[in-house]
Amino acid sequence: MNSRRFDEHDQEHYERPRRRTRPRTKERPEYADAVEGVVVTVDRGRLTVLVGETRVLAVKARPLGRKGVVVGDRVRVVGDVSGRQGTLARVVEVQPRTTVLRRTADDDDPVERIIVANATQLVVVVALADPEPRPGLIDRALVAAYDAGLRPLLCLTKADLADPESLLSSYRALGAPWVVTQRGGNLEELRRELGGHVSVLLGHSGVGKSTLVNALVPAAERAVGIVNAVTGRGRHTSTSALMLRLPPDANSAAGWIIDTPGIRSFGLAHVAAEGLIEKFHDLDELTEECPRGCGHSAADPECGLDEALAAGLADGERIASFRRLLEALSAPAY
Repeated sequence: MNSRRFDEHDQEHYERPRRRTRPRTKERPEYADAVEGVVVTVDRGRLTVLVGETRVLAVKARPLGRKGVVVGDRVRVVGDVSGRQGTLARVVEVQPRTTVLRRTADDDDPVERIIVANATQLVVVVALADPEPRPGLIDRALVAAYDAGLRPLLCLTKADLADPESLLSSYRALGAPWVVTQRGGNLEELRRELGGHVSVLLGHSGVGKSTLVNALVPAAERAVGIVNAVTGRGRHTSTSALMLRLPPDANSAAGWIIDTPGIRSFGLAHVAAEGLIEKFHDLDELTEECPRGCGHSAADPECGLDEALAAGLADGERIASFRRLLEALSAPAY
């Protein structure tokens, strides 16, 4: 008795082709027809890319793998870039980033969250009242700006409700520029500071970021929230970051702003305290003779900062402001 189920005349007799018979290659397509654009918003996996003056809806191509794409990224796009409703393009390449602004949810969170890419300026928006300013967040945002190589700018809002001097006195020694605004006031000074930059607006909910964005770019129509009378905190109105081109202005250079959702904590697990002094070149020069392992805080013995202060070679307020930023790194995340 023949124990074979099939003979040579049956179709099943022949060996079926194995899976993945096609040889794998590391070569990737060059996408010669790709066009360049900038990501202006990201929403649940859908990317809006500005290609010239056209807003194109796109998704990330599979070859990019786990590489994230964030607002501000300069990318190459293939597919339908007409911008017509119902069309979808693919982002196939992310160009090298010049700067990256990142944070962690908490100081012990190992996962870094990139907020935006390729920005040149971080605008820390702070309300002088309603809600009350929280210096802890301001300090941490400044640390993040210095760490990322961004120019910091303090934007103090609601000056019609409180005097800005009490807050400015704490930051003037750092050398960070500032502007003061109030409801319905003139924004020409702010426009000049924003001109020529890609500026990220960062701050707590309720401090007036969306109000500023709507005044600077009326077509933005960002939702504006109110501050809870009981908790003193604002309600999130912006749910995703949005990059907008500033309208042409005869008194200021062209620029971009990126409105971000209001934050309630700013973790700095990615920032090394020992590297912060390098961002302040004048102070860094004073620490050349510091003992090994000196953290440059007030508790460190024989710190060069203290010796320079005693010799009258340094600004005491500037050193105190720098050390406050150091303390922000070790304080609980706001």
